[in-house]
Amino acid sequence: MKKHINRRQAIKSAGIAAGAVALGAGFPAILKSGPEKLNFLFILTDDQRYDALSAAGHPFLKTPNLDWIAHTGARFTNAFVTTSLCSPSRASFLTGCYAHNHGVLNNITPWQESNVTFLELLKQAGYYTGFIGKWHMPGKGLPDLYGQGKVDEFISFTAVAGQGIYNNCPLFKNGQPLAAPGYISEVLNDLAVQFLQAASGKNFCLYLAHKAAHAPFAPPPAFKGAYRDQALPLPPEYRERGLNFRNSYMHTASGLLTGKSMEQEMRAYYETLAAFDNSLGRVFEELDRQKILDRTVIVFAGDNGYMWGEHRMIDKRVAYEESMRIPFLVRAPGILPSAGANIAEMVLNIDLAPTFLELAGAPVPDSMQGMSLKPLLTAKPSTWRESFLYEYFYDPPYPIPANLAVRTRDKKYIRYENGKWPEELFDLQNDPREQTNLASKPEAQSQKQQLVAELKKLLKETGYPENEAREKFKLEL
Repeated sequence: MKKHINRRQAIKSAGIAAGAVALGAGFPAILKSGPEKLNFLFILTDDQRYDALSAAGHPFLKTPNLDWIAHTGARFTNAFVTTSLCSPSRASFLTGCYAHNHGVLNNITPWQESNVTFLELLKQAGYYTGFIGKWHMPGKGLPDLYGQGKVDEFISFTAVAGQGIYNNCPLFKNGQPLAAPGYISEVLNDLAVQFLQAASGKNFCLYLAHKAAHAPFAPPPAFKGAYRDQALPLPPEYRERGLNFRNSYMHTASGLLTGKSMEQEMRAYYETLAAFDNSLGRVFEELDRQKILDRTVIVFAGDNGYMWGEHRMIDKRVAYEESMRIPFLVRAPGILPSAGANIAEMVLNIDLAPTFLELAGAPVPDSMQGMSLKPLLTAKPSTWRESFLYEYFYDPPYPIPANLAVRTRDKKYIRYENGKWPEELFDLQNDPREQTNLASKPEAQSQKQQLVAELKKLLKETGYPENEAREKFKLEL
């Protein structure tokens, strides 16, 4: 295996790509797993778009370590979150439930200690478990997830209301201050290596939640400016008319585009992601050093998407494709029949928890609303979801109204609280960028009725509060 290259070595006059590609090239391909139990590593980034990795064909961003997961595993090309917002999405990954069930509705509603995470369930099944990185769910600070039979290691931060900072972020380990100065992506990956060393000889599950690449974007010095000369494919609606101030003023007021152009912000965003990917290699190298890559399931995902001028908006929250779609990669030794597969079925953030539990041979609670991905990984799905529910609860002071949506393989219907925005219907097959709203078109009324019926069905099946549906969205379940 090739040694981890440092950031300075990775930056060449031509940019990041040449130095970083070598990092993932030497890792072994999928091997057959032995009789031992599988280990689990989940890697989560913040605000990383579904197409923000080179394995997805990005025109200039190079992510060789993430690409290695895709090339020796599988890339899910239609992966989504059920709520496109940090706190609710993170709670859904952990619990396998929709926001209206786990209770973290937006970025200010508190985590409920009654929630049970898959980490705790794997701990009960004999796994050495850990959470490292961004928690970012409000409440009293950090949750009671360590000690008393819960996770073995819990490392997180509370700075900036849980957002953390990129440099010298104060950390807490099992409730006690932890000195770990440095750039946050490198610090968290180093702590992950330390966790793997502490877990040596044990079955483990590690949840590694990165701050990158949340705004304000801050690549480390060796990556800053790496894409300064890179041309950017801004969406035509933004090039022609700029941002819709009504929908985007809070994002600009909170620091985005303050003294910077959209292009400058985007370059810093991609440089921050490239820096994250570069240091991630050391985690895989530790797995290889311990000779456990062949029995460790690795899953990578983003917590939500991000709009860069699409629909004349910035950030996320709305049920548009750029906002709700995420990158989702799985490396599953001995389970995937072949490496490098692209899997097109619709998968969700709530699918992670039941997947890990089933692959570990642990019971999956009936309360979990996701579906185990094992049938897709083994290429033996008998049936799979044909639609799913998206929900967004109002997150003050941001002006985006609460919304519900149903997405099928080729259609999407969005309904906003109290009609604050017009309802929307999109034909995703013929209009993948969602530029033509068909909701008021006479020829689309039959489709709309079918999608509204499907939305009501999903709301009922998932236990959505009937009074909320009736009073705010005028839907009788």
